[in-house]
Amino acid sequence: MDDRDALFTIGQLARRTGLTVRTVRFWSDEGLLPPTGRSSGGHRLYDAAAVARLELVRTLRELGIGLEQARAVLDRQRSVAEVAAAHVRALDAEIRTLRLHRAVLRSITRRGGTTEELRLVTDLARLTARERQQIIDDFVTEVFAGLPTDAPGAGLAAAMRALPAELPDEPTDAEVDAWLELAGLVRDPGFRRRVREMAVAGAADDAPAPAPLPDVEPAREAVAAGVAPDSPAAREIVERIVGPSLSEVDRVALADRLATFTDRRVERYWQLVGVLRRQPPFPPTVPAVEWLIDALRGQHGTPRIG
Repeated sequence: MDDRDALFTIGQLARRTGLTVRTVRFWSDEGLLPPTGRSSGGHRLYDAAAVARLELVRTLRELGIGLEQARAVLDRQRSVAEVAAAHVRALDAEIRTLRLHRAVLRSITRRGGTTEELRLVTDLARLTARERQQIIDDFVTEVFAGLPTDAPGAGLAAAMRALPAELPDEPTDAEVDAWLELAGLVRDPGFRRRVREMAVAGAADDAPAPAPLPDVEPAREAVAAGVAPDSPAAREIVERIVGPSLSEVDRVALADRLATFTDRRVERYWQLVGVLRRQPPFPPTVPAVEWLIDALRGQHGTPRIG
């Protein structure tokens, strides 16, 4: 009788394959290695084909393929190539996750902070792409709820919703930090209320048509030079921006309109989205607009809204 006719015990299979008796018995219990028969003493016996099955299972397991997928191959429900391709996709996803976790750990190292901050950063990093997008969708839904879709500035909702929720395979430190900051920002009730105020003001029936933002470059230069907005020098700069013919009343009205839609946190939102979209950074405009608002109001002393 040659090996093709021989029957083997679990111990003999283990010695032939180099596997442990415990592993062979477990795989047999799981149905991956059905016995051919039983000995007179009731022990499981296996034919020569079991050796090939064991070798295949061992190879699949060493590649990290699960028992269910291995069973599908053995039962010829799926080919080895199909299982390998599925496993490649799973490994790619795992590698992306590990890279993200590594980037988050770097972020935590840079940030330091409290235990609570550490927990928040870790929780946000564990979110899936769908969960990350859901955070933004919930924010936009709340902020723009009940507002007509054809209102001026309604496209802002779609623009705020459209960001890459899937971080790159190799996220930079800046991209990880941007996502964590953005997620914290849109969860802030104060930020949500402020964006809601801006959205409602823009959709109001009596809201004036949005005017183009004046050229604030002179105001930016004034901020850099430390020119006080209520100084005589500021009045000359304001006239360069809006013209000398604009009345004091109209200047205050313009200041009020600008203040309604000016907020540093909203601008920060777009800066963070730009980082995630890998767009060129843009210099902040809000400080210059705030200076212009104060300068337009001049001696009226009207408090800034933004």
